[in-house]
Amino acid sequence: MNAFICISAIALSFPATGGLHAAEIMVFAAASLTESLKDIAAGYEKTSGDVVRFNFAASNTLAQQIQAGAPADVFFSADEAKMEALDKAGLIAQDTRKDLLGNSLVVIVPEGGPAIAKIADLTTPAIKHLSLGDPKAVPAGVYAKACLEKAGFWPALEPKVVPADNVRAALVVVESGNAEAGIVYKTDAAISKKVKVALEIPAADGPKITYPAALLKDPRNPEAARKFLIYLAGKEADETFVKFGFSVID
Repeated sequence: MNAFICISAIALSFPATGGLHAAEIMVFAAASLTESLKDIAAGYEKTSGDVVRFNFAASNTLAQQIQAGAPADVFFSADEAKMEALDKAGLIAQDTRKDLLGNSLVVIVPEGGPAIAKIADLTTPAIKHLSLGDPKAVPAGVYAKACLEKAGFWPALEPKVVPADNVRAALVVVESGNAEAGIVYKTDAAISKKVKVALEIPAADGPKITYPAALLKDPRNPEAARKFLIYLAGKEADETFVKFGFSVID
């Protein structure tokens, strides 16, 4: 049994403390987690008395900020590579890293946009611009590029790519009509009323998408941060993540 699970039985027994001794927990989290984590934090704050703050951005941007010394307690990444980089740099607390969530990719178009039945349809003249998270750095874009490479269409589609700073920015480009199509996480497409899912990409056709979370090596409030990290792996948080379209990793 790993240390993360061993600690949970003790940590989850803490009582609500009220506002008198509230601790502030700073969570650096992937942009795709915005709505689900805000929902989870609202419930957690009521029972714990602690305050959860968020910095949402692309995981590569967050990792760079942490490496530069930004004050973070918990890192919740949209891919393993960014977490691994911090781990190798000695910035992750030992025995706290855990893979929590999975996701999948979808092809989106604006309402009334072109019909796309298969990935090959993205190469047609009807698609002049393809919105992605920056495929050189942003996890959603890296995943999308890997998927398109596997399908054999990346050389044809690369000139069409409109790179965005994060997956939410890629979504906005399609919402605004500045791209005829985009590839984002299923969970991001689900929150938009301005796009429709044209194609769900089967897991077998794309890379494995994993969201790991961990405590940073020198958090400002280590016990409070550890308790929140454990809460993120618990049943109540799981239910919220599923509600927002994520898959939960046991």
